[in-house]
Amino acid sequence: MRVPLSWLREHVELPAGVTGRDLAAKLIAAGLEVETVEAAGHDVTGPLVVGQVLAIEELTGFKKPIRYCQVEVGEDKPRNIICGARNFTEGDKVVVALPGCRLPGGFEIGARKTYGKISEGMICSVAELGIGDDHSGILVLPGDERVGADAIELLGIRDEVLDIAVTPDRGYALSIRGVAREAAIAYGVPFRDPAAVRLPDTDDQPGYPASIDDPTACDRFVLRQIRGLNPAATTPLWMQVRLYRAGMRPVSLAVDVTNYLMLELGQPLHAFDRGKLTGEIVVRRARPGEKLETLDHVTRALDPEDILITDASGPISLAGTMGGLATEIDENSTDIVIEAAHFDAIGVARMVRRHKLSSEASYRFERGVDRELPLYASYRAAQLLAELGGAEIVPGVTHAQVPVEQTTITIPADHPGKVAGVTYSRDTVVRRLTEIGCTVTGDQTLTVAPPSWRPDLTDPNDLAEEVIRLEGYEEIPARPPRPIAGQGLTPEQRRRRRVGRALAAAGYVETLCFPFIGAKDFDDLQLSADDERRRALRVANPLTEEGPLLRTTLLPGLLKALARNVGRGQSDVGLFEMGLVYRPRPDAPPKAPRLAVDRGPTPEEIASLEAALPDQPLRVAVVVAGDREQAGWWGQGRPASWADAIEAARTVARESGVELTVRADRHAPWHPGRCAALYAGDVLVGHAGELHPRVIAAYGLPARTAAMELELSRLAVPGPVRAPQVSTYPPATQDVALIVDASRPAAEVEAALREGAGELLESIRLFDVYTGEQIGEGRKSLAFTLRFRAPDRTLTAEEVGRARDAAVALAAERTGAVLRGA
Repeated sequence: MRVPLSWLREHVELPAGVTGRDLAAKLIAAGLEVETVEAAGHDVTGPLVVGQVLAIEELTGFKKPIRYCQVEVGEDKPRNIICGARNFTEGDKVVVALPGCRLPGGFEIGARKTYGKISEGMICSVAELGIGDDHSGILVLPGDERVGADAIELLGIRDEVLDIAVTPDRGYALSIRGVAREAAIAYGVPFRDPAAVRLPDTDDQPGYPASIDDPTACDRFVLRQIRGLNPAATTPLWMQVRLYRAGMRPVSLAVDVTNYLMLELGQPLHAFDRGKLTGEIVVRRARPGEKLETLDHVTRALDPEDILITDASGPISLAGTMGGLATEIDENSTDIVIEAAHFDAIGVARMVRRHKLSSEASYRFERGVDRELPLYASYRAAQLLAELGGAEIVPGVTHAQVPVEQTTITIPADHPGKVAGVTYSRDTVVRRLTEIGCTVTGDQTLTVAPPSWRPDLTDPNDLAEEVIRLEGYEEIPARPPRPIAGQGLTPEQRRRRRVGRALAAAGYVETLCFPFIGAKDFDDLQLSADDERRRALRVANPLTEEGPLLRTTLLPGLLKALARNVGRGQSDVGLFEMGLVYRPRPDAPPKAPRLAVDRGPTPEEIASLEAALPDQPLRVAVVVAGDREQAGWWGQGRPASWADAIEAARTVARESGVELTVRADRHAPWHPGRCAALYAGDVLVGHAGELHPRVIAAYGLPARTAAMELELSRLAVPGPVRAPQVSTYPPATQDVALIVDASRPAAEVEAALREGAGELLESIRLFDVYTGEQIGEGRKSLAFTLRFRAPDRTLTAEEVGRARDAAVALAAERTGAVLRGA
């Protein structure tokens, strides 16, 4: 909403020295979002005067018509000025920029020779003055201005315009009336309501016939008539300037008056050509098969939920949005029917989105319009058209309405203070609520009737917010919250933070992806038709048609993020994400129950809601591509591989105090020969490895990209961490090399060695894998380092040897391992 300060001052007695920025600061403190304050026309400097054309000489011999004009400007002698416009004649009064004048944009005027003549200034158009966008001709003044008068002051060229971003709950601020009321409260000065007009005594007479067919679509509908409007009457310049400053383009007198009052009062109006109407006007919903050609020359197929204004010929307007072409005001319209109404906000909003047709009127109806305004706004429109266009107001008014119950809210007088943590007296609460237009009764328990222009006030907390913002948010002291003893992060939250820190320390960057995927992602991941991950919940109102499903795996979002980074030149990338996936339950009801809003849910209702929810386990996933270790003067780098994905899983498990068991597996979307299943004991918790080449191609990823996905919810949350006992005695290290079948997983051999070595084993590490002719075809050599230590003594060679031999013996028994060199 663009608000010229000069227009605002007509309705609120602001102190003389208040600037636009001063007012903006006050409005922001009161909760309105003032985005900018534009100093319109402040770059215009004189001399800019009113002139009168005395004589016009037509110059010939040029590519376009040129006129050499003699203009009286209030000086000793007239000025001679070259001008190409042809929309003025001798005797017309115009605006003249004399040499030394500076126009908007830093355009300086001087005397210069052009077209063989000396031009001593410029005759200006509204676009050149910065008060309009019409370049078709120069500005011709009405004729009663004094020659030589200062045009800057006369035309109101200098002004300040506040641009306010109005939130959906403050529809009243989409008007000069609403912003003026806020400004009056902020400065504690009188407010003059532009809607406070005395209705004529003839309003008891019937007007143009009309009725409301659907009370859910409209609860008040008002029509007034004028006749004898002069079609040649133009919109006065002061109104055109205000409309332009407020962001609207002047069109014609009838249209401009309705737009002007919509901006001033917040009540949208529409004007119908009386001669184009047939029969009674009815407000109703659309009927099957109906169509309407709107003012934008588009024929629209109507939906049964659309709210229409109709007559005997059918639809003539989309209510509260845009009129129909068949009844529009044109250059021959003399008799006009002015419509003002209160339409259903939700119905208008849905209609706007259905037809992708937004307007200034619908923007206001969607946010709530004052239900009491139609009678007053329509009469003001009739008055202005009579005053400016020579029309006659036809006695009588059409006033169709549906009774609406007055909203009342009961609120304890100390409730705003409890919400803010500041003590407000009862008198303060009553005063602030009265200032915004509420009617307040009661002592310590107040009964509040909100004003008709504040449909957003429906709850005690809404009233508390009004008191708090008007008293000033800055008056609420800033105090740090006091933590309750014994409270803090839950064990699950602490574990989640540790996992994030551990992965970040390992070189991975956290990313947050949208939890939405599409059916194409399942195909790109090479999932089989019966894969459980294809069973996904569909979102009722998806952000895009490409992502209508809730994710059942974290990988699609991470793979797309990796592809985006690689596409922007980041070739070596490691990303991770922790988040929920959504797995539908087979026994879940098809739809969640709808609960009442006038009370809290019962335990049975809560249970029914929870039964309808999907399983939402917490998962962590990692993707890695490019070089894991960079090359440099220190040596060769190392590309990322499946081993990095498995190590990332082990990093996550360590934060839960769990040791993972790794087994070979075949599981999409991983490479069938480079995929590992991750187990915590006997529980499958995830998979890791190199992605399938088809998956890599589908997402446009670098070759040999690896990934890991692990279900964190399946890992037990560790209890209090116990500090390990550190032995002060020296360790004993033994290396063993075992020959096993090439298909035997190294993890099985390691598990057997660990179990066989017993309690003296401190750590075990695989440091070499060898295949070659020396050990035979289909065989491999696994070399392990076993580290032994006792907590209470130095181990003897015999003890270490026995533990080593026991480990080798168990490995031989379970895996068929043979000690290399034996």
